[in-house]
Amino acid sequence: MQTNEHGQAVGEPVEGWSPRSKPGGVTLAGVHVTAEPIGVQHSEALFAAVCGPGDESLWTYRPGPMPTNRQVFDDEVVRRLADHPDGATLAFVPAGGNASGFATFFPCVLTAGVVEISGVLLARGLQRTTAATEGIHLMLRHAFDDLGYRRVEWKCDSLNAPSARAAARFGFTHEGRFRQHMVTNGRNRDTDWFSMLDGEWPEVRTRHEQWLSPTNFDPQGQQVHRLQDLP
Repeated sequence: MQTNEHGQAVGEPVEGWSPRSKPGGVTLAGVHVTAEPIGVQHSEALFAAVCGPGDESLWTYRPGPMPTNRQVFDDEVVRRLADHPDGATLAFVPAGGNASGFATFFPCVLTAGVVEISGVLLARGLQRTTAATEGIHLMLRHAFDDLGYRRVEWKCDSLNAPSARAAARFGFTHEGRFRQHMVTNGRNRDTDWFSMLDGEWPEVRTRHEQWLSPTNFDPQGQQVHRLQDLP
């Protein structure tokens, strides 16, 4: 344990630390998906993927209701995300397909090396796919390996069980619950916090790569081992 000249416990020194750059602004290419800066060129495909009949439930835990027409979606979702001054949103484009989901780096605390992967919205056809897993993997790899972040966060409504399960599956650690954290769409929201640290990332990255390996899938494309079961 480190102590200062007053005999008080203090944190370990972070040698050579400097603020990190904002994530995003680059295209992250994988085998199954490409994560690229969101723009109006993605609007038509994204609107069809996440705003179709029966897609209202995809928007339950988002700050606003599902847009009912393309113009509202363009203005209130895509353009706002594309022009976000303090974050960066990446559209997920599966190999051989069209944009069918997105996720955002925000907030970004550059001085502390902390960033959150937030606002994840995936079309039903993209959920629980290799492309979806690889998309989040690419974002984590960009934050840790390319930019040297110390901590990546994941937060969700405490009632959003699928998001909490996804965080655990990807290798995030549950840190606790912020009670009455915010009011969203006129409803109370308790928020569950998850994190992944740079020291944990190499082991997590190895598990991701093992899961994404072609040897982990049978001829029908079914996984041999679940990501959460890999050592």
